[in-house]
Amino acid sequence: MFQKQPMMRKVLWALAPIGLYSIWAYGLRALAVAAVTFAVGVGVEWLFERKKGGKTSEAVLVSCALYALSMPPAVPLWIVALGIAFGVFMAKEVYGGFGRNVFNVAIAGRLFVYISFAGALGGAWLPHGGFGMAAGSLLGPVDAYSGATPLELMRTGGSVPILDLLLGLRDGTIGEAPIVLILAAAVYMAATKTANWKLMVATAAGGLATAGGLLLAGVAKALPLESLLAGSFLFVAVFMSTDPVTAPKKAPAQWAYGLLIGAVAVIIRTFSLFPEGTSFAILIGNSFASLFDRMAADAAARKKARLAGAAGGAA
Repeated sequence: MFQKQPMMRKVLWALAPIGLYSIWAYGLRALAVAAVTFAVGVGVEWLFERKKGGKTSEAVLVSCALYALSMPPAVPLWIVALGIAFGVFMAKEVYGGFGRNVFNVAIAGRLFVYISFAGALGGAWLPHGGFGMAAGSLLGPVDAYSGATPLELMRTGGSVPILDLLLGLRDGTIGEAPIVLILAAAVYMAATKTANWKLMVATAAGGLATAGGLLLAGVAKALPLESLLAGSFLFVAVFMSTDPVTAPKKAPAQWAYGLLIGAVAVIIRTFSLFPEGTSFAILIGNSFASLFDRMAADAAARKKARLAGAAGGAA
């Protein structure tokens, strides 16, 4: 039995069109990655909750969906299993389960395999389209290649067509490409109050401002609009930075949190050996979330004290 969490079900509804896109883009391979992710992720949480007499949360379904969509399509399935098991165990259950974790579960699992098996993931891309047939095999991994994703092209000074980025007509992880669908999900989640729009806007603003500043400073590969649309930036801004458990709760802290994530993602992309910096940015943001909340609470308390003092003096 799953613990009923209506908000998490809305996130799954928001992810459903992106999941359908992934099947069009990568066929049975996308379904295989999803099947392994859900089986292992739900299984790990069930084992821990069973010992405590608790229920498996529906939040783990969201974590599994986000993790699966963040994987390169031809990644070996044993790596998929290892990553989601690490994420659910080390980023969630060791902290006590749902609502107690400090770090985003899907991102923790993704970053674990991203660092541990960089070579395998770097060569796990497939051409998109035709239900996976663009790869020459419906099952996918036969014709995996280390192709040039938009982020790789940007790092080498290549051109990235904006329209292709918007329409998702480019290679990448299983679910990061369909920008229009991701934006539609953002509108749906903000309208239904499933996710906080401030976090989405702040993350995008942080990335745009940082890329724009770097471009003005002479860093030619820091392209503001392309940085926003390429890679997993918007996917992370909409679905990861808005995680209600690991994000700050106070409005001023949320703005600072989003700006930090956006800025760090662009800086890592531009200057490090890693072409994608969003996963690192989310974990760094998670680390500062409670501090930002405390700073916002302290600032509010000081403001209240000043107003009370001013009112007392006027009286």
